[in-house]
Amino acid sequence: MLQKNIGKKMSHAESAMPLQNPLLSRLEELNAIGIALSSERDINRLLETILLAAMRITHADAGTLYLLEPDKQELTFEIMRTNSLGKALGGTTGKPIPASVFPIQLYKEGEANHSMVVAHAALSGASVNIPDAYKADGFDFSGTKGFDKKSGYRSTSFLAVPMRNHENEIIGVLQLINALDRNTGEIVAFSRQEQSLLESLASQAAIALSNRRLIQQMEDLFESFISLINTAIDDKSPYTGGHCERVPALTMMLADAVNRTSQGPLKDFVMTEKDRYELKIAGLLHDCGKITTPVHVVDKSTKLETIFDRIHLIDTRFEVLKRDAEISMLRGLQNEGGNPEAAQSLGAAFEAHIRQLDEDRDFLRLCNIGSERMDASHQQRVQRIGSYRWHNEAGEQVGFLSAEEMENLNISAGTLTAAERQIINRHIDVTIKMLESLPWPRHLRKVPEYAGGHHERMDGSGYPKGLKREQMSLQARVMGIADIFEALTAKDRPYKRGKTLNESLAILGKFKESGHIDPDLFDVFVREKVYLQYAQQFLDQEQIDDVEESRIPGFAK
Repeated sequence: MLQKNIGKKMSHAESAMPLQNPLLSRLEELNAIGIALSSERDINRLLETILLAAMRITHADAGTLYLLEPDKQELTFEIMRTNSLGKALGGTTGKPIPASVFPIQLYKEGEANHSMVVAHAALSGASVNIPDAYKADGFDFSGTKGFDKKSGYRSTSFLAVPMRNHENEIIGVLQLINALDRNTGEIVAFSRQEQSLLESLASQAAIALSNRRLIQQMEDLFESFISLINTAIDDKSPYTGGHCERVPALTMMLADAVNRTSQGPLKDFVMTEKDRYELKIAGLLHDCGKITTPVHVVDKSTKLETIFDRIHLIDTRFEVLKRDAEISMLRGLQNEGGNPEAAQSLGAAFEAHIRQLDEDRDFLRLCNIGSERMDASHQQRVQRIGSYRWHNEAGEQVGFLSAEEMENLNISAGTLTAAERQIINRHIDVTIKMLESLPWPRHLRKVPEYAGGHHERMDGSGYPKGLKREQMSLQARVMGIADIFEALTAKDRPYKRGKTLNESLAILGKFKESGHIDPDLFDVFVREKVYLQYAQQFLDQEQIDDVEESRIPGFAK
């Protein structure tokens, strides 16, 4: 695309000024290259564009671009092209640079390395223009001559130009080899005009590269800060570790699947690299508000858990009731004076009572787990057990279960009370508040909307705003599906096991039918096998069962 843009600009210039001289034409091209360099985001593509542009405006047969590593005081070999040999290393179109290619040291044994052309250019900050390497004095061309002998090439004219950024720092060196006469194709020396053009290009390239590096460093710093927040959130609880990593990953898998789909209502949806980055950042920040959620609520693995699981206190109360029952039986036997029939009756009643207490204790333990849905009859049984009387540590006769304990044990599904669920749900309000308070640049301005919408539902039953499908961006709807599927399959939750693919897709399909999730996105999720791509990366093998897509509720191929 970069080459195409440059070509368009040059074609326009040539059509407007057909009689301009070659130098003016190259100046026009240099200007077009500068514009193109300033818009390139990918550093590898940027380096390749710099070298190819340098070779083109000087009509060089070969070229190499080195970058300076200041901390190491060495020039690293980044990209090389030799047209006549068809050799290309590095960049986006060349072969990987071999491990045998070592950096060029700027200093050897404490002395500046002026024997190498590119090292001298970097150290002195001056361009080096050599008409014929085989006749030049002062530089070591033994490596070049060895290459020539092995390959049959003839390295003749050299032009090495340092790359200075806007702070006048040298960040690399451009080295071109064998200028070719534009009429005859013969190898000639690089002219003063070509040296000036290359110095101008090197300056533009250095600034473009420095800017791109600075932007990349800022993006890396920003993403590292996000990672820091997510690590803090995940480390608060051993049960949610990895959630902040998995949801963004699944979000991007589904978004990319929508991007490549060629059928259905979403076939025209397209995301640019900027769009992908914006969604990626939103995915990484989708739960940042959980940093304020109390750990004891996040980690509540049973209904009676706070700092510890209070079911053990209830176990102790049952033991107190058993002790009281035994004391009552023994007193009864004493009062009966050894009457065999009375003793048998008292013993049978005691055993039945103990058996009932054991059954009630086992029942409350099961209720406490929260993995089974509590129906009305079970909730009534909790109420009945709660009405038992016992003597507490102060000797007072009180109800066996407190009102708060009965409320927790009667939770119909899961382990959270309504109040605790509100605390959990509040994380999305905090997320939105945190994200909306940041001064987002234009290309990231939709991050709060994407991240803040992953708990909304297509029918308006979600939270925090109760948005409906038509009020939400596609990206927010994508994140909603990713968040649900990750929760269903997660194997590190305190209150449930990780579900299999079939179980999770069946639930997700029912959510589609009930208007909870986007129907078109769900179809892409299944049709493009996003679920399988995610499973192979994040799920245990026993969760990855064979899926019959035709049996998934609501799925339309």
